[in-house]
Amino acid sequence: MKLCVFQGTFNPIHNAHLNVADYVRRNFGYDKILFIPAFKPPHKDFDEKFSPHRLEMVKLALEKYSNFDVSDIEFNRNGISYTYLTILELYKTYNIDGKIGFIIGTDAFIGLPEWYETDKLKHLVDFILFKRCNVVNKNSLALLSERGYKFNMADLDFLNISSTEIREKIQSGKSVTDLVPQKVMEYIEKNELYRK
Repeated sequence: MKLCVFQGTFNPIHNAHLNVADYVRRNFGYDKILFIPAFKPPHKDFDEKFSPHRLEMVKLALEKYSNFDVSDIEFNRNGISYTYLTILELYKTYNIDGKIGFIIGTDAFIGLPEWYETDKLKHLVDFILFKRCNVVNKNSLALLSERGYKFNMADLDFLNISSTEIREKIQSGKSVTDLVPQKVMEYIEKNELYRK
């Protein structure tokens, strides 16, 4: 199976996440896109009590996609969600054809040298980049390439949606129904998430 991973906090998951994953699956020939919500993201502030909500919202968002799946692998580990450890575990769990694909935004990709066991991780996955802003720092990408970080750029226009923006809109009482799947919106409303 050709497997591609989409890891993140997904706080909350939104339409741009789904668009990127669908593009990668169709254009890079993956059989499955595996969404992995981080339980304890090492580089972000987070509320641990909120983690089960993030996982549930991803499950709801993926219901209608037959080639998308969600993994609670990092919830089961219960510690800090280090990507390297997750990827090692996936190779043991799945019968992988080739390398695991790894979807990542250009902003996070630039920070990869700071990640846990990054020099080992870069040999285990094929990175697929999507734009997180209109201007991509080509010099930084070139330097990473020289350091052995192999990647392909998804030829997808910048989608100006962010989880931070969604949370801020909800806090200020604005509608986000055009930014998140309907079932995710219903879950947010039912559980009164992201309110002040």
